[in-house]
Amino acid sequence: MATADQIKSLIKAHNDNDNEKFKTVVLQIAAYEAKLNHETLARELKKLAEKTGNARANIIQFNQMQNNPMLTVKVPTERLKDLIVSNEIHDRIKRILNEFRNRNKLRSYGMSNRRKILIEGKPGTGKTFTASVIASETGLPLYTVQMDKMVTKFMGETSSKLRQIFDSVENTIGVYFFDEFDAIGADRSLDNEVGEMRRILNSFLQFIEQDSSESIIVAATNNPKLLDQALFRRFDDVLHYSMPNESEVKRLYQYKLSAYQSDFIPSIELIEESLGLSHAEIIRVCEDAIKNSILDDNKITQSKMLNLVKERLTLYSGKEA
Repeated sequence: MATADQIKSLIKAHNDNDNEKFKTVVLQIAAYEAKLNHETLARELKKLAEKTGNARANIIQFNQMQNNPMLTVKVPTERLKDLIVSNEIHDRIKRILNEFRNRNKLRSYGMSNRRKILIEGKPGTGKTFTASVIASETGLPLYTVQMDKMVTKFMGETSSKLRQIFDSVENTIGVYFFDEFDAIGADRSLDNEVGEMRRILNSFLQFIEQDSSESIIVAATNNPKLLDQALFRRFDDVLHYSMPNESEVKRLYQYKLSAYQSDFIPSIELIEESLGLSHAEIIRVCEDAIKNSILDDNKITQSKMLNLVKERLTLYSGKEA
């Protein structure tokens, strides 16, 4: 049983964020319990103390990663239930998450979880959101690779930076997101391909094939035709994202507007008019509708939503609605 002084020391260490002191006191209590032949409790306390030490090491690594100019770091809160995609994509993401959570069980049978994911689809179809969902659901930080800071014109420099990224993948567990991946994944047979890009792609293929870390790698592209076919074989899963269908459009409107105006139900006309807009564009339409409603002190109506959809379509068509 912990003494009153030890309990006070634990509370003080917690308040001071002093993990080393906290760990020391826990080990003192474990030693005392071992003397009393409470072996099971002593072992459990020692295990908890070791986890405290690991948590501190992870915090230090996280802070170091924040200083890496090639990576942005965040702890996302998006959940799988908020991702509106087809049932097939939803189930495949659930499979990725389930395999990660049970990776030790799979490893005991000589198998590994899906860790290297390629997502392809038009802009605004949910690729970045998916990376955030995977990070949030696995409890891992999301590291987004800044492609513009990594790809340079100097020979050998980009490959060197890629090595730094994969060193981080190995040493610091997280979800690593390579957005606009075609910047380094260009088809080696394209006419405008140069020797340096071939070397960069070969380096990436080598790094991703050799990687056996605990981290999850997510690469996204708007144009899969630009990607070298050798890349597809290096990924454990390839997710093909498309523009939202009627069912997904309806769910997007309900998801975004229900919290603000619970009685709004999108009409068939509104849903059909919205086909051709991406997930992100429909979300922007909803946000515009909410802002207009707040500023005008009026409810959201079908006609107002239709006008906003036509306005959004006009932005991309260059024609009058």
